[in-house]
Amino acid sequence: MKIALAHFRVGETDGVSLEMEKWKTTYESMGHEVVMLAGSEGQSEAYVIEEMHYKHPENLKFVENAYKEMKDYSSADAMKEDMLDYANRVEEKLVTFIQDEEIDLLIPNNILSLGWNLPAGVAFTNAIEKTEVRTICHHHDFHWERDKYQNPTADFVKEWLGQYFPPVSPRISHVVINSLAQDELKKHYDIDATVVPNVFDFQREPWSMDDYNEDFRETFGIKKEDVLILQATRIAERKAIELGIDFVAKLQDQLEEGTTLYNGQPFTASSEVVYVLAGLDEAEPEYIQALKQKAEDLGVKMKWINHSIDHSRWQEEDKKVYSLWDAYAACDFITYPSILEGWGNQLLEGMFAKKPLLVYEYPVFERDIKQSGIKYPSLGAEHQTTSHGLVEVDSEVMDQAVRDSVEILTSPDIYEEVVEANFRIGKELYSYEALQTYLSNVLQEKIKQ
Repeated sequence: MKIALAHFRVGETDGVSLEMEKWKTTYESMGHEVVMLAGSEGQSEAYVIEEMHYKHPENLKFVENAYKEMKDYSSADAMKEDMLDYANRVEEKLVTFIQDEEIDLLIPNNILSLGWNLPAGVAFTNAIEKTEVRTICHHHDFHWERDKYQNPTADFVKEWLGQYFPPVSPRISHVVINSLAQDELKKHYDIDATVVPNVFDFQREPWSMDDYNEDFRETFGIKKEDVLILQATRIAERKAIELGIDFVAKLQDQLEEGTTLYNGQPFTASSEVVYVLAGLDEAEPEYIQALKQKAEDLGVKMKWINHSIDHSRWQEEDKKVYSLWDAYAACDFITYPSILEGWGNQLLEGMFAKKPLLVYEYPVFERDIKQSGIKYPSLGAEHQTTSHGLVEVDSEVMDQAVRDSVEILTSPDIYEEVVEANFRIGKELYSYEALQTYLSNVLQEKIKQ
């Protein structure tokens, strides 16, 4: 069977791109041919439809005018006409791709659930009906989960969100990544979706320090005796990175000079706790500035290193770029303070990396993951929004999380117990082997239809 996995982008470090690579690997191991379709190909090969690009200028204009303020159009009809022209371009190229490549199964990722590219949603739905290609929509996130999409500027945008995100068709099956989304689809659309959790390759070579990444700390001005706290997610408001800043500020107050860390390294007078942000910046400028100001106010040393992080390592002339995996290998501890996640890719990566995790218990974590027995210092499951628009948790909860983290960071036995337990849980429940079972079942159901 020839399968096409589609998304706005592939070969990057965002969660959807990473998950698509896992599906590709798994389906190929089952004997299928898999191709990628996207608006940009990053570090992976893909058939490119440029109008699907995540940051295509025309689509950015649509997003601004559809969800924020209609400032580039004299009327909703004018905007709709522009979007339909754009949709026709995508549809024409998509139909050509499906027919020329003789695609047996199309798997759009987030294209028919998020509402980020409205014309693409129209185009994909029409192309699926026109070509009669079997389709499994893989939904990672939904428009109703995001504030951005809650107040459309035009009635037709609201109608499109209901009609195309997701579309209801006997030709289309639906896969979601958590049971909350499964419940929502049933409630709003009477769709019976299958849950396939995110996974990671727990059989791969462990990430470790080697000849390439041994200068990682030095490159970013981080000393050997410093404690490196990693935030591996993209930079976005829902990632609640401000909670990580609060945590690091209190952690550096609690780590006493002369303490020996889990790795035998003493925490000295010159040691610092450094907060490293490795992900793509996709937040509003105001949020970025608020994070920088908060870090400065609390005396947190924060490093923004995404300019030197990519899907894979590469080097040319005087430019050296590390993979995200190098950041995991170099760190001591990981923060995962997201208040909203469809699943939690970086959570699984941290479990594989055998690094302790600080976790805010976002709804999907509470519902689907917590019961696995994963060990972690907790930021609780409740937060408040401050007058500055940032979130915070109760000080008692934060203080306990810091105490638990200090205990892990200063005890080799506890550190090892926590990371080894989490690795075992990940390998059992969220591995490629588990994914193969899920995907085999999904495929069999699709073939029966």
